[in-house]
Amino acid sequence: MREQDASAWDVWGESKAGRKERNAAGASTWFNWTQWPDHGPDEKILGNIVGARVLDLGCGSGGNLAHLVALGADAIGVDISPVQIAKTRERWPHLDVRQEAAEEFLAADDYDYHYTAIYSVFGAAWFTDPADLLPLVHERLTPGGVYAFSHNPPALVGCYGPQASQMQPPEKGAEPLYVKRWDYEPAPWAEMLGQAGFADVTAEVIAPPAGKRTGTLLVQGVRAE
Repeated sequence: MREQDASAWDVWGESKAGRKERNAAGASTWFNWTQWPDHGPDEKILGNIVGARVLDLGCGSGGNLAHLVALGADAIGVDISPVQIAKTRERWPHLDVRQEAAEEFLAADDYDYHYTAIYSVFGAAWFTDPADLLPLVHERLTPGGVYAFSHNPPALVGCYGPQASQMQPPEKGAEPLYVKRWDYEPAPWAEMLGQAGFADVTAEVIAPPAGKRTGTLLVQGVRAE
């Protein structure tokens, strides 16, 4: 377990209120790929998830995971932060969530799960070295299984690869904590997925809603049959 990363994500989790009780349509669960509420595509990107085994890498406080389970998926969520896992269990005690780093969970040899879909929304796909994560995801997908993830586009043009993300504890005078994220434009992400054995790869930036400046990078690929 990456203890420093877990502490940093605890700070993040403690600063967030969690998903609201209802969205604009009045639904109690929903899927959101973007950082903007009630905006962008939904869970259909993952294919038919009814009865499917699905894995959420970096499930946070469990909002997307809860929606998939409500639709009939056999879903597991993994998050490195004890705070986030506790929030999920408090609000949705029926969910199967594990406190573990994504790459450690995927690499574990004490289970033989394979998944119809693996996804990450502003989660582990952004904050784990893709050289480590992509082969593990590919190995754990069934043939034809979907891998999809989203996060912010690179903040600075020309500044790609591992970057530092700062988490500031609320205590006065506390030292900030840092985690690494991996920033790439759509084309390099598509190339990396292709090299890892994924087919039908797409990578695009979803435009933000009116009045907002930052879009959302969405990448998806399929494990070849």
